[in-house]
Amino acid sequence: MIRRTLIAGNWKMNGLSASAVEVNAIADGAPNGVDLLICPPATLIASLANRGVPIGGQNCHSEVKGAYTGDVSADQLADVGAVAVIVGHSERRQEYEVTDAIVCSKVPAAWGAGLTAIICVGETKEQRDHGAALDVVGAQLAGSIPDGATAANSVIAYEPVWAIGTGLVPSINDITEMHAHIRAQLAGRFAEAKGMRILYGGSLKPDNAAEILAIENVDGGLIGGASLKAEDFLAIARAA
Repeated sequence: MIRRTLIAGNWKMNGLSASAVEVNAIADGAPNGVDLLICPPATLIASLANRGVPIGGQNCHSEVKGAYTGDVSADQLADVGAVAVIVGHSERRQEYEVTDAIVCSKVPAAWGAGLTAIICVGETKEQRDHGAALDVVGAQLAGSIPDGATAANSVIAYEPVWAIGTGLVPSINDITEMHAHIRAQLAGRFAEAKGMRILYGGSLKPDNAAEILAIENVDGGLIGGASLKAEDFLAIARAA
Protein backbone atom coordinates (compact mmCIF):
# COMPACT_ATOMS: atom_id res chain seq x y z
CA MET A 1 0.00 0.00 0.00
CA ILE A 2 1.35 3.42 -0.94
CA ARG A 3 1.43 5.85 1.95
CA ARG A 4 1.56 9.52 1.01
CA THR A 5 4.39 11.37 2.77
CA LEU A 6 3.37 13.81 5.52
CA ILE A 7 5.66 16.60 6.69
CA ALA A 8 4.20 18.16 9.84
CA GLY A 9 5.58 21.17 11.67
CA ASN A 10 5.20 21.62 15.43
CA TRP A 11 5.80 25.26 16.26
CA LYS A 12 5.49 24.62 20.01
CA MET A 13 5.27 27.94 21.95
CA ASN A 14 6.63 29.99 19.08
CA GLY A 15 4.98 32.35 16.64
CA LEU A 16 2.98 35.56 16.63
CA SER A 17 0.55 37.00 14.12
CA ALA A 18 3.47 38.14 11.96
CA SER A 19 4.39 34.47 11.48
CA ALA A 20 1.62 34.26 8.88
CA VAL A 21 4.23 35.27 6.30
CA GLU A 22 5.98 31.92 6.85
CA VAL A 23 2.76 29.99 6.29
CA ASN A 24 2.06 32.00 3.17
CA ALA A 25 5.53 31.16 1.87
CA ILE A 26 5.02 27.47 2.66
CA ALA A 27 1.73 27.51 0.76
CA ASP A 28 3.37 29.19 -2.23
CA GLY A 29 6.27 26.75 -2.32
CA ALA A 30 4.51 23.49 -1.42
CA PRO A 31 5.86 20.62 -3.55
CA ASN A 32 3.51 18.22 -5.30
CA GLY A 33 3.02 14.73 -3.93
CA VAL A 34 3.65 15.59 -0.27
CA ASP A 35 1.10 16.41 2.44
CA LEU A 36 2.00 19.36 4.65
CA LEU A 37 0.68 20.33 8.09
CA ILE A 38 1.57 23.17 10.44
CA CYS A 39 0.68 23.00 14.14
CA PRO A 40 1.03 26.53 15.51
CA PRO A 41 0.07 27.78 18.98
CA ALA A 42 -3.69 27.72 19.54
CA THR A 43 -3.76 31.52 19.36
CA LEU A 44 -2.87 31.38 15.66
CA ILE A 45 -5.00 28.50 14.39
CA ALA A 46 -8.00 30.59 13.31
CA SER A 47 -5.91 33.18 11.47
CA LEU A 48 -3.78 30.59 9.66
CA ALA A 49 -6.48 28.08 8.78
CA ASN A 50 -7.31 29.45 5.35
CA ARG A 51 -3.89 30.18 3.92
CA GLY A 52 -3.41 27.09 1.78
CA VAL A 53 -1.67 24.86 4.34
CA PRO A 54 -3.62 22.48 6.61
CA ILE A 55 -3.41 23.52 10.25
CA GLY A 56 -3.39 21.39 13.40
CA GLY A 57 -3.37 21.81 17.16
CA GLN A 58 -0.61 20.81 19.57
CA ASN A 59 -2.79 19.28 22.28
CA CYS A 60 -6.42 18.81 23.28
CA HIS A 61 -8.49 17.82 26.28
CA SER A 62 -10.32 14.52 26.41
CA GLU A 63 -13.65 16.22 27.19
CA VAL A 64 -15.80 18.14 24.74
CA LYS A 65 -16.37 21.00 27.19
CA GLY A 66 -16.30 21.75 30.90
CA ALA A 67 -14.59 23.56 33.75
CA TYR A 68 -11.02 23.01 32.53
CA THR A 69 -9.38 26.41 32.74
CA GLY A 70 -6.67 26.92 30.16
CA ASP A 71 -7.47 23.78 28.17
CA VAL A 72 -8.77 23.49 24.60
CA SER A 73 -11.11 20.78 23.37
CA ALA A 74 -10.76 18.96 20.06
CA ASP A 75 -14.12 20.40 19.01
CA GLN A 76 -12.84 23.91 19.65
CA LEU A 77 -9.78 23.22 17.52
CA ALA A 78 -11.95 21.92 14.70
CA ASP A 79 -14.29 24.89 15.07
CA VAL A 80 -11.51 27.34 14.20
CA GLY A 81 -10.20 25.32 11.27
CA ALA A 82 -7.81 22.66 12.57
CA VAL A 83 -7.76 19.31 10.78
CA ALA A 84 -5.41 17.42 13.11
CA VAL A 85 -4.01 17.49 16.64
CA ILE A 86 -0.81 16.23 18.25
CA VAL A 87 -1.36 14.11 21.37
CA GLY A 88 1.23 12.66 23.72
CA HIS A 89 4.19 14.75 22.59
CA SER A 90 7.23 13.96 24.72
CA GLU A 91 7.24 17.44 26.21
CA ARG A 92 3.67 16.94 27.42
CA ARG A 93 4.55 13.49 28.74
CA GLN A 94 7.62 14.74 30.59
CA GLU A 95 6.73 18.23 31.78
CA TYR A 96 3.02 17.69 32.46
CA GLU A 97 3.11 14.01 33.48
CA VAL A 98 0.79 12.96 30.67
CA THR A 99 0.48 9.18 30.82
CA ASP A 100 -0.37 6.65 28.14
CA ALA A 101 -3.88 6.43 29.60
CA ILE A 102 -4.35 10.18 29.31
CA VAL A 103 -3.11 10.14 25.72
CA CYS A 104 -5.50 7.27 24.97
CA SER A 105 -8.41 9.31 26.34
CA LYS A 106 -7.62 12.25 24.07
CA VAL A 107 -7.54 10.28 20.82
CA PRO A 108 -11.30 9.49 20.66
CA ALA A 109 -11.98 13.16 21.39
CA ALA A 110 -9.90 14.07 18.34
CA TRP A 111 -11.68 11.50 16.20
CA GLY A 112 -15.06 12.68 17.43
CA ALA A 113 -14.25 16.21 16.29
CA GLY A 114 -13.17 14.96 12.88
CA LEU A 115 -9.47 15.54 13.57
CA THR A 116 -6.60 13.24 12.69
CA ALA A 117 -4.73 12.27 15.85
CA ILE A 118 -0.94 12.43 15.63
CA ILE A 119 0.03 10.08 18.45
CA CYS A 120 3.59 10.50 19.72
CA VAL A 121 5.79 7.82 21.24
CA GLY A 122 9.49 7.65 22.05
CA GLU A 123 12.16 6.65 24.51
CA THR A 124 14.60 8.62 26.67
CA LYS A 125 18.39 8.32 26.36
CA GLU A 126 18.54 6.34 29.59
CA GLN A 127 15.94 3.87 28.29
CA ARG A 128 17.82 3.42 25.02
CA ASP A 129 21.16 3.03 26.79
CA HIS A 130 19.62 0.26 28.89
CA GLY A 131 18.39 -1.56 25.78
CA ALA A 132 14.73 -0.87 26.57
CA ALA A 133 13.81 1.38 23.64
CA LEU A 134 11.72 -1.17 21.74
CA ASP A 135 9.89 -2.31 24.87
CA VAL A 136 9.19 1.27 25.97
CA VAL A 137 7.80 2.30 22.60
CA GLY A 138 5.81 -0.91 22.31
CA ALA A 139 4.20 -0.26 25.69
CA GLN A 140 3.40 3.33 24.71
CA LEU A 141 1.77 2.18 21.49
CA ALA A 142 -0.33 -0.38 23.36
CA GLY A 143 -1.39 2.10 26.02
CA SER A 144 -1.83 5.24 23.93
CA ILE A 145 -3.80 4.06 20.89
CA PRO A 146 -7.41 3.02 21.45
CA ASP A 147 -9.26 0.50 19.33
CA GLY A 148 -10.63 1.99 16.15
CA ALA A 149 -7.44 3.52 14.80
CA THR A 150 -7.35 3.68 10.99
CA ALA A 151 -5.09 5.05 8.30
CA ALA A 152 -7.45 8.01 7.97
CA ASN A 153 -7.85 9.01 11.61
CA SER A 154 -4.41 8.28 13.08
CA VAL A 155 -0.75 9.02 12.45
CA ILE A 156 2.07 7.73 14.66
CA ALA A 157 5.08 9.93 15.36
CA TYR A 158 8.24 8.33 16.72
CA GLU A 159 10.33 10.90 18.54
CA PRO A 160 13.45 9.72 20.35
CA VAL A 161 13.21 12.09 23.30
CA TRP A 162 16.97 12.50 23.55
CA ALA A 163 17.22 13.71 19.93
CA ILE A 164 14.61 16.48 20.11
CA GLY A 165 16.28 19.86 19.83
CA THR A 166 19.69 18.43 20.76
CA GLY A 167 21.18 17.94 17.34
CA LEU A 168 21.68 14.25 18.15
CA VAL A 169 20.22 11.82 15.64
CA PRO A 170 19.80 8.05 15.96
CA SER A 171 21.68 5.93 13.46
CA ILE A 172 19.96 4.87 10.26
CA ASN A 173 19.89 1.33 11.63
CA ASP A 174 18.25 2.51 14.88
CA ILE A 175 15.54 4.41 13.01
CA THR A 176 14.98 1.49 10.64
CA GLU A 177 14.65 -0.95 13.52
CA MET A 178 12.27 1.26 15.50
CA HIS A 179 9.96 2.07 12.60
CA ALA A 180 9.80 -1.60 11.61
CA HIS A 181 8.97 -2.42 15.24
CA ILE A 182 6.19 0.18 15.29
CA ARG A 183 4.76 -1.17 12.02
CA ALA A 184 4.75 -4.70 13.44
CA GLN A 185 3.04 -3.56 16.63
CA LEU A 186 0.35 -1.78 14.61
CA ALA A 187 -0.11 -4.82 12.39
CA GLY A 188 -0.85 -6.91 15.45
CA ARG A 189 -3.88 -4.75 16.29
CA PHE A 190 -5.22 -2.82 13.35
CA ALA A 191 -6.58 -3.95 10.00
CA GLU A 192 -5.29 -0.82 8.27
CA ALA A 193 -1.79 -0.96 9.78
CA LYS A 194 -0.12 -1.06 6.35
CA GLY A 195 -1.71 2.25 5.47
CA MET A 196 -1.02 4.07 8.74
CA ARG A 197 1.72 6.66 8.46
CA ILE A 198 4.66 6.64 10.86
CA LEU A 199 6.56 9.93 11.11
CA TYR A 200 10.07 10.43 12.41
CA GLY A 201 10.64 13.36 14.75
CA GLY A 202 14.03 14.11 16.26
CA SER A 203 16.39 16.77 14.89
CA LEU A 204 15.14 16.26 11.34
CA LYS A 205 16.70 19.02 9.23
CA PRO A 206 17.26 19.85 5.56
CA ASP A 207 20.74 18.31 5.59
CA ASN A 208 19.65 14.89 6.88
CA ALA A 209 16.06 14.75 5.64
CA ALA A 210 16.67 12.90 2.37
CA GLU A 211 18.55 10.06 4.03
CA ILE A 212 16.07 9.63 6.90
CA LEU A 213 12.94 10.00 4.79
CA ALA A 214 14.22 7.29 2.44
CA ILE A 215 14.15 4.69 5.23
CA GLU A 216 11.50 2.00 4.93
CA ASN A 217 8.44 2.72 7.12
CA VAL A 218 9.41 6.37 7.57
CA ASP A 219 6.40 8.08 6.05
CA GLY A 220 7.32 11.67 6.82
CA GLY A 221 8.49 13.84 9.65
CA LEU A 222 7.31 15.74 12.69
CA ILE A 223 9.49 18.84 12.54
CA GLY A 224 10.26 21.19 15.41
CA GLY A 225 12.56 24.19 15.03
CA ALA A 226 13.10 23.71 11.31
CA SER A 227 9.38 24.22 10.70
CA LEU A 228 9.48 27.84 11.90
CA LYS A 229 11.15 29.04 8.70
CA ALA A 230 9.47 28.34 5.38
CA GLU A 231 12.81 27.85 3.62
CA ASP A 232 13.91 25.06 5.98
CA PHE A 233 10.49 23.41 6.15
CA LEU A 234 10.12 23.37 2.38
CA ALA A 235 13.65 21.99 1.96
CA ILE A 236 12.63 19.02 4.11
CA ALA A 237 9.40 18.60 2.16
CA ARG A 238 11.27 18.65 -1.14
CA ALA A 239 13.70 16.05 0.18
CA ALA A 240 10.74 13.69 0.57
